[in-house]
Amino acid sequence: MEITSERIGDFIEVRPKGRLDGSWADHLSAALEEIIRRGDHRIRVNLSEVVYISSIGIGVLVSFYKKVAAIEGTFLVTEPSAHVGRVLSMSGLRQLIPDAAAPAAAAPKTEASHEVDGKCALFEVFALDSSGVKSPGMKCRTVGDPSLLEGCRFGEKDCRPLVFPDSCCAVGLGAFGHSFDECHDRFGEFLAVAGAAAYQPSGGANTPDYLLSQGTFVPELQVLYGAVGEGAFTTLARFEAKPESRVIGLAELAQTALEIAQADSAWMVMVAESAGLVGASLRRSPVNANSPGAPFGHPEIRSWLSFTTERAHTRALAVVVGLASASGRSSFLRPMGGQPSNGKPAPVGHFHAAAFSYRHLQRGLIDLQKTVRPLFEHESLLGLLHLIGDDREYGIAESEFVRGACWIGPTIGPMIGSAQ
Repeated sequence: MEITSERIGDFIEVRPKGRLDGSWADHLSAALEEIIRRGDHRIRVNLSEVVYISSIGIGVLVSFYKKVAAIEGTFLVTEPSAHVGRVLSMSGLRQLIPDAAAPAAAAPKTEASHEVDGKCALFEVFALDSSGVKSPGMKCRTVGDPSLLEGCRFGEKDCRPLVFPDSCCAVGLGAFGHSFDECHDRFGEFLAVAGAAAYQPSGGANTPDYLLSQGTFVPELQVLYGAVGEGAFTTLARFEAKPESRVIGLAELAQTALEIAQADSAWMVMVAESAGLVGASLRRSPVNANSPGAPFGHPEIRSWLSFTTERAHTRALAVVVGLASASGRSSFLRPMGGQPSNGKPAPVGHFHAAAFSYRHLQRGLIDLQKTVRPLFEHESLLGLLHLIGDDREYGIAESEFVRGACWIGPTIGPMIGSAQ
């Protein structure tokens, strides 16, 4: 089978030639999958040169019809050959074929937005509806003492339960459980957003876990330290790496988000196609070790921390939650690395990422909760990392992304710490 494609108006037209059967259906499926991944959601499949179609071939067309409809795109079959048209009609699939007399469907109307031309990516920026919100933006509070990670000196007095309703986002170290004693050997990295909380247990458990709000149930963690943002995001920035760049790094994304929000610091939640995550997670729980070399000293670091030795979760869909600042006035924030943009130093920040099996994102203005929750409900949670920059001479630099959505909430007021 030969498969060609070209852009015609608002559509990508795909032209397979030959037999669409069990031997070749996967080839068409792969071609359509790649078209959707790169952000084209209006697709016509011209079947004028397909001489035979089997049930497997029909299954590919139906699958992509449903997949594109789910992201509010358009998927059409045009000019089917006599055999293909007859089979589709007999199978009750005429809805795939547009009425020749009907005018071509117009591209859906998009909400008002403006573009920002970044160094490595183009951004489409939407102002989010803040009607009814007294103070749009995010209040930020920190709990616990991050310095206790040096020497792994956390104890029972440093643990407190926190709940994470739909209206907040958070990152830190914690565990699912009812008490410090229950969790003492499992504390690890966590993130919370949109009524979902996920964490990576330490102590030899390699499988991440999560909780979802449901009815009156709200996710709760026992937390050693963390930062919590509460309020309303003000901006959604859709981004896609430029063809010459192919990817955009986390540091540039954070810096551009601060510039878009015109803020010194902001909470960010991203759902984005990963070009590779760079990060670390705890191998052992940082509790009552009182070891001067743990977890960052040598040789202890090898038994305490697990690092990505190469880019992890490439082509997965990542949910990234964190806080970025241009000035870095909190010990909770750390250098992000990455290349400076527009002559400015990279911001400082604290970001965790949960990687999921890939799911296509709807284009344009999308809702945070309706985007994040289906990932937990229907996709596989592959891993969770604290994102870092690897700036060694032969390091793997920073986490990079291809395209995605970034919700931005400027912080309101000072960062508030809990009483110790």
